Amino acid sequence: MKILEHASYNKNDFEIKSREFLYTGFIRVEKISLRHQLFNQTQYSALIQRELIHRKEAAGVLIYNDQQQRFALIEQFRVGAIDDAVSPWQLEIIAGVLDGDESPESCIRRESLEESGCKIEGLAHLYSFYPSAGACDEIFHLYVAEAKLPEQGGIFGMPDEGENIQLHIISYQDLPALFSSQRLRNAPVIMALQWLKQHIAAYSAH
Repeated sequence: MKILEHASYNKNDFEIKSREFLYTGFIRVEKISLRHQLFNQTQYSALIQRELIHRKEAAGVLIYNDQQQRFALIEQFRVGAIDDAVSPWQLEIIAGVLDGDESPESCIRRESLEESGCKIEGLAHLYSFYPSAGACDEIFHLYVAEAKLPEQGGIFGMPDEGENIQLHIISYQDLPALFSSQRLRNAPVIMALQWLKQHIAAYSAH
C-alpha cells in the first residue's frame, strides 16, 4: 500500500536550472531546463529540457436523470482532433475553464446553462486529474449531477467565443452501443460514462 499512499519523491527532489516563456496567449508555452532524482540511485539525472504548456484549470459535468433514463452529451469541433480518423467533432461532457478565482462548481453551473440550458443544483465530485501531465499543467475537475433534462437536444454555446455546440440527449439503453463505437475519444467523457454505467447497474438493482 505504500506506493498508493505516497509518491516516491516530492518537490524537493528536482532542480530547475532555467525557465523561459516561448509563447504567451490563451495558453502559455514555457521552456524548462531541469534535472531530477533517479529511482534507486543517489545521483540526479543529466540536464534535460522540456516544453510545458500552461492551461487554466477546467471543470466538467455529466448530467443525467434516472427517472427520464437519459443523460446529456455535447458535440463540437475541436482543433486538437483535427487529424482524428473519424471526425474533429467530438462527443464530450459539458465543461469549461475556470474564470479567475472561480470555483469548479461555479464554473460547471455557468457552463451547464450556456451549453445545455440545464440548471444544476447538487453536484458530486468524482476526480481531479491531469489530462496530459507529460506536457501540460492543466487540472480537470470531473463531476456528475442529476437534473431535469430537456426532451430533445439543441444548439447552444457562446457565438462570440466561437462556440457552436450540439446538445445530445441520450437514452440509458444506448450506452453500450456508445461504448462500442469510436465516438468516445477523450478522458473526461469516458470516465464519466464508466461511472454512469456502474450507477445504472446499482440503480437497477434497487
